[in-house]
Amino acid sequence: MGTEQKWTAADVPAQHGRTAVVTGASSGLGLETAAALARSGAHVVLAVRDPDRGAAAAARITAEVPTAELTVQPLDLSSLASVRDAAKELHDRCDRVDLLINNAGVMWTDEIRTVDGHELQFATNHLGHFALTGRLLDLLQEAPEARVVTVSSYLHRLGRIDLDDLDAERRYSRYRAYAQSKLANLMFALELQRRLQESGSSVRSVAAHPGLAGTGLGRDFPAALRLAGPVFAPLFLQSAYDGMLPTLRAATDPGVRGGEFYGPQGRTETRGAPGLVRAGRAARDAGTRRRLWEASEQLTDVLYPL
Repeated sequence: MGTEQKWTAADVPAQHGRTAVVTGASSGLGLETAAALARSGAHVVLAVRDPDRGAAAAARITAEVPTAELTVQPLDLSSLASVRDAAKELHDRCDRVDLLINNAGVMWTDEIRTVDGHELQFATNHLGHFALTGRLLDLLQEAPEARVVTVSSYLHRLGRIDLDDLDAERRYSRYRAYAQSKLANLMFALELQRRLQESGSSVRSVAAHPGLAGTGLGRDFPAALRLAGPVFAPLFLQSAYDGMLPTLRAATDPGVRGGEFYGPQGRTETRGAPGLVRAGRAARDAGTRRRLWEASEQLTDVLYPL
């Protein structure tokens, strides 16, 4: 969407003195994002479902960046109790949060209900991040230039928000549920920015997507797709590092404005240098965004003071 000079991780300003919380930081995009922020001097909180894998990720980053300041924070986004507990622990540990990277996710899972009774993809990808952001908003407000970056997908364009069946209780399709959750991610980012701006907050909400990147999301794919993956992945996927760059830019580029959406600049947005991309038509529906927000507050019992 332009002819600007290619943006790379070398363009990240120093992040010394800043605290960044990255969900899903034990592998894939989250690990690459956490490592890049650590290289730039940020204190990075690796918010992960499995603390052992989080510790292994922290060790991997420290091996490259011996001065890295890292904390492993247990967080299971599919459990609202875990989100609440993690937020409390972060309040005990941090006096502010400068960056919240809502990155973690699951993709194309079997039909699974969480401990709270929600469909797993919608719960993990959207509701958990909605609740976490709301519970950390006061810490974000304490930072002078805080940002919330929510990771969506180019597949959000295939999604539809079914406000009468958000948890897919009437019928379940793994593909439809994923697309809805990624559309919800983008709609959340845009609606959060609107509410922040109207309230006079300096916090910025930005969205990003990685295109097609080789990450651990394929662990939940049907068996046939998992078998075909090693054959076709090199033809279509960019690396997790390259897929992380739109998120890193959204989080650190001084020129980023609230409400913007960053992704790969290739023709199909599946690969390429990170830059501004356009949200799909459904994501720009302000009325549905507001109704999804209201439903999310009810489902999570997290009310934003915005």
